[in-house]
Amino acid sequence: MLLQPLAAACHVSSRPFAAGDRVASYLVRAAGLEIRRFDLLDSRTEEFAPEGAVVCRWVQAFKPRSKDENPDRALKLTAENLFLTLADPASERTPETERLLQFLALLLERKRLLRPRGRSADGSRQRLEHSRSKQIYEVEAGEMGPAFFLAVEEQLSVLVGEPKPRLAAAPQPAG
Repeated sequence: MLLQPLAAACHVSSRPFAAGDRVASYLVRAAGLEIRRFDLLDSRTEEFAPEGAVVCRWVQAFKPRSKDENPDRALKLTAENLFLTLADPASERTPETERLLQFLALLLERKRLLRPRGRSADGSRQRLEHSRSKQIYEVEAGEMGPAFFLAVEEQLSVLVGEPKPRLAAAPQPAG
C-alpha cells in the first residue's frame, strides 16, 4: 500500500493550502480495499463525505515543501511511517489515532524501531525513542485490555481488510 504525501490543495474546495493552514488528513478504505488519503482544510470537514470507511484522522499545520525535499520519500504505508505521521507533534490527536499510536508503538517496539525511555513526569504517557532519528515521541500509556484490542482490531480491519474466516475443524469420527 502507498500513503500519498500531503496534498497541495483542499480536496473539498480545491483551494491551495497556505503556510499555517489547519489541514485535516483522512485515511479512507474504499470499497475495492484501496486505502486513500484525503487532505482538506479543517474548516471544511463538515462538507467531506468519504466513500468508504475512515481508518483514522489527524490535523496538522500545513508547511510548504522545500525545493530540495524529495516528494517520493516515505510514501509506502508502513507501520513505521504511519506511526511517525500520526505521532508528529504538529498533528492533533483523536482517541482513534491515540489508540492506533499505542498499537503501532507496541508493534515497533517489538521490531526494535522504537525504544522505551520511561514515562512522562505525570506518568500518563510512555516516552519512546525512534531508533533512526533519535527523536522522542510520547504515546498515551493506557490499559491495553480486551476492549482496547477489539477497538484496534476494528481499525486495522478497515485498514488492511477483513481476515479470512477460519475453516471449522471437521468432526472426528467416534471410536
